[in-house]
Amino acid sequence: MSVRRPHRRHGGRRTQQERRSATQARLLEATAEALADLGWAGLSTTEVSRRAGVSRGAQQHHYPTKMELVAAALEHLLNRLRDEYQQAYAALPDERRNVAGALDLFWEMLRQPPAIALLELALAGRTDETLRGLSADLNERVVAIIKEVFHELFPESLPEEMVDTTIRALFALLVGLSLQNSLDNDAHGHQAAVLAQVKAVANLLIPDDKGAAP
Repeated sequence: MSVRRPHRRHGGRRTQQERRSATQARLLEATAEALADLGWAGLSTTEVSRRAGVSRGAQQHHYPTKMELVAAALEHLLNRLRDEYQQAYAALPDERRNVAGALDLFWEMLRQPPAIALLELALAGRTDETLRGLSADLNERVVAIIKEVFHELFPESLPEEMVDTTIRALFALLVGLSLQNSLDNDAHGHQAAVLAQVKAVANLLIPDDKGAAP
């Protein structure tokens, strides 16, 4: 997906703030791409600068250390995933704006570089002390975003006391499948059947006739 560019003033050159925002956006997108492609072990500020097309000096001006860059990229990724999911769901045809469609869309997003980058950070934080403080609450933050979006798209579809555990269960199933897929690329062809079972379970918990957003 392309980097979002700040709005340019009508007929004029970009302001200093617009140029600053554009450079930061390129650096954050490049960080996500490098994480998805190379993993935490392969991530370096030199590689990020190269991918972003900016000088090392410019990178250090905006994000003096690697951890500051990664922290900013994490926030950027969380906001981006939430916004893009909401936009993509709103663009679905009416017949797909239901629980199954929502899960299909979430699964597709889990396979894209932004989500892969977040998974890399979560896994690396288990053994990397410098990253652990940043990624320790990542799972909870993602669950909180999913719950927020769930309440917007499927209001009153579940008793409130069931929302948290239902979201966590479905999230765990799909992330587990995503991790397995990253290891063997569905070499044995089980992915479609597993996804169908996940959606069947979800529909038992959240009936479609309660869930479709207006």
